[in-house]
Amino acid sequence: MQTNLSKSPVISSDDLDGLGPVRMLYVPTGDEAPHNLTRVPIYDWISRAKDSQTGLDDIPFWQTEFEKLGIGPDAVTVVIDDGRMLEAARVWFIVQYFGLPALVLNGGASSLQAVPKLAAPFVGALPLTPGSGAVGLMDRAAVKDALPQVQVFDARTAAEFSGRDLKGNMRGGHLPGAALLAHGDLLNEAGLKSEGEIAAMLDEAGITDGKPIVTHCNGGGRAALAALAALTAGRRDVRVYYLSFADWAADETCPIHRPD
Repeated sequence: MQTNLSKSPVISSDDLDGLGPVRMLYVPTGDEAPHNLTRVPIYDWISRAKDSQTGLDDIPFWQTEFEKLGIGPDAVTVVIDDGRMLEAARVWFIVQYFGLPALVLNGGASSLQAVPKLAAPFVGALPLTPGSGAVGLMDRAAVKDALPQVQVFDARTAAEFSGRDLKGNMRGGHLPGAALLAHGDLLNEAGLKSEGEIAAMLDEAGITDGKPIVTHCNGGGRAALAALAALTAGRRDVRVYYLSFADWAADETCPIHRPD
């Protein structure tokens, strides 16, 4: 659905007026709410998303949360954060996963020149279809079964990838065959890098458009940003292993590679 709204799931402030009435969500780092935008209870969302094997199978919870925010299928939801893009990407991924149209404002709140025309809150029964968005979801068992037929896009740091930084996990290293492209390398001072720059980085990392891409990090946020970047660069068949390496490392039957 996102690809029909824009060439990319990431838009600039200049693109907003061309979308018609939109709904705007702000992902806060504290009590701030720039331009009086609707705030996402992000810490509640992060906690609930870790409560099950997939992280997103409690449909009544998410339906209630979306209804509180007034979002729905009749208008695109534009997600904004403080410019670091991580939490905006996380919220975008969750919203689009359930089939609701969503985009991310590049550069965050500081890039928002003016609030565009806003759509009224959605009223009525909210239809949610898990897995119907542009980016899909995989759990640990699905990733394990899919290796090596999928490309694993590891968005963590080089230290995490090598196993030098355990991030509190009992085991460190990376999934077999994973390609490292740290999330920080996807960003510049203005937000997410351009389509061409990201495509070149994916090519250099060996992440092609020839077979499915599965992104992961340690806990979901960077994985969502990696999926956002891959989609922006024109990659297709992108999925997120949302519970990510922390979930993988906790299961000793899951293989981990760590350079000697």
